[in-house]
Amino acid sequence: MTLRLRLIVYLVVLHAGLAALLIVLIGTHRAWLLAAEAVLAASLTVGVMLGRRLFAAGRFPDDAARLLEDGDFTSRLREVGEPALDRLVQVYNQMADRLRSERVRLQEQHYFLGHLLAASPTGIVTLDYDGRISSVNPAAVRLLARDESDMVGRRPSEVEGPLADVLATVEFGGAEVAALGGGRRVRCGRGRFMDTGFPRTFYLLEELTEELRQAEKAAYEKLIRVVSHEVNNTVGAAGSLLHSCLRYAPQIGETDRADYEGALGVVIARAEQLNRFVRAFADVVRLPDPRREPCDIGAIIADVVRLLGPECERRGIRWASCGGAPIVAVVDRAQMEQVLLNVCRNAIDAIDQDGTITVRTDSVDGCPTLIIEDTGHGIAAEARRHLFTPFYTTKPQGQGIGLTLVHEILNRHGLTHDLVGPPGGPTRFTIRFE
Repeated sequence: MTLRLRLIVYLVVLHAGLAALLIVLIGTHRAWLLAAEAVLAASLTVGVMLGRRLFAAGRFPDDAARLLEDGDFTSRLREVGEPALDRLVQVYNQMADRLRSERVRLQEQHYFLGHLLAASPTGIVTLDYDGRISSVNPAAVRLLARDESDMVGRRPSEVEGPLADVLATVEFGGAEVAALGGGRRVRCGRGRFMDTGFPRTFYLLEELTEELRQAEKAAYEKLIRVVSHEVNNTVGAAGSLLHSCLRYAPQIGETDRADYEGALGVVIARAEQLNRFVRAFADVVRLPDPRREPCDIGAIIADVVRLLGPECERRGIRWASCGGAPIVAVVDRAQMEQVLLNVCRNAIDAIDQDGTITVRTDSVDGCPTLIIEDTGHGIAAEARRHLFTPFYTTKPQGQGIGLTLVHEILNRHGLTHDLVGPPGGPTRFTIRFE
């Protein structure tokens, strides 16, 4: 039985008892009996009204609790006429207004943040409290080259790919640069944020390919111009003097003449070699714009194979061709031949002795694709991080400009390319003629 019903029963029983008592005491005095009954009826009415007001005021906690449970901060409670309760109603209404405003603000911020993350070119990966991936934005999906469903719920070390390897090793507050296919590079940073009082981890993935390429290009162009200018001036003047000195050879005694001419010949040869060495770097800087025309890529490959044939024969390296649709692309033939020559020569150096270079054409997603694959030992992990980096080489006598030149020519043609070589091989260079 509720308190309201108990109060009503109490009032009815009390006044019924008083009415019965009055009937017994007053007896036959009808006027007094009617007056007493009227007083009791008025008393019962006033008691019921006061009880209703009391219970109306007592509904405030129930109404407030129900609205809070429902999360309804748009409804307001009305004052009941009791100063103490009215003060509580005012405080509740003010609290509901603040909570409503805060919820609207948080919803707007969440909406804005969601759209910002979706449109951001920076990849963002967040982890849950257990160190597992909880969310990835579209940019991170693109950079990691994995479906979101394949990453969410897994640890970064469990996701395959070069970027995932870096995510698993980068330190808090630090950043590392990872190399992707086609000379692309991505900076991976790691940080923390607090969520309900506990730390969580996030990663920022920022592609630096074009910015780094332009910065590197500007730096090495300036360096090469300065070095080339100084070397050419010095070598040109020194070569002229050395050739002049050779004219004095007949004036040298026969016993010393051979040594004299041999020493000058060595110096002249080294000076010319130095000039050619610097000119090779300068060619990267002075690379002209491509003169495009329709070219048969298969014919260019055939010319490269004929050019490298004798060396491959000495090393026991075989050429294999996998059939596919011929590729006719609008490119600069001379520059494309330089690209394929560098790629094939790298394949020969990777094999060294007794191996196979396979050339095949394919269509990937409707895009004509050229693939050059060798049976070498693959690319070392450290070298993979520096692919297409200017002047980086693993060859004892290398200059580090072969892949730089390849990268520059293909970028000028707008062709995407990729170089992959897992440990143990094979190494595969891919060019997509989009």
